[in-house]
Amino acid sequence: MNNQSFANKKAFFDYDIQEKIEAGIILTGPEVKSVRSGRANLKGSYVAVLSDGPYVMDLHISAYEPANVAGYEPKAKRKLLLNRKEIKKLEDIEKATGLTIIPTNLYFKKGLIKLEIAIAKGKKLYDKRNSLKNKAQNLDIKRAIKHF
Repeated sequence: MNNQSFANKKAFFDYDIQEKIEAGIILTGPEVKSVRSGRANLKGSYVAVLSDGPYVMDLHISAYEPANVAGYEPKAKRKLLLNRKEIKKLEDIEKATGLTIIPTNLYFKKGLIKLEIAIAKGKKLYDKRNSLKNKAQNLDIKRAIKHF
């Protein structure tokens, strides 16, 4: 079994994560094989709630070459599987100002592909600087402890 996980590291730098929700995702057979072979990328993707439910947009899943699917779109919108209560919550959040819904992790759970989505607030430039400063300080502390 492949325990591969695709994290959206940039999301944790650009956004302040408020809450996480696990969602299923509808994929075709060749897309599943492509994800299993490690050919997915969450960078720049986001979640939008359309009239018929939530979709993940700009999630890049490369074409699975042996399948030879004509006209395959790697960044097509893909429907998310959530219950009504979670969908309603996402609709309310999308209407609220200052909050966004972003995918943070794509992983396997009991043979199924799951997408972890996060409700997040965008960081300001000074927040990003503080994040970098704290990261550097923690790295220095770890190095100092290692030498003793």
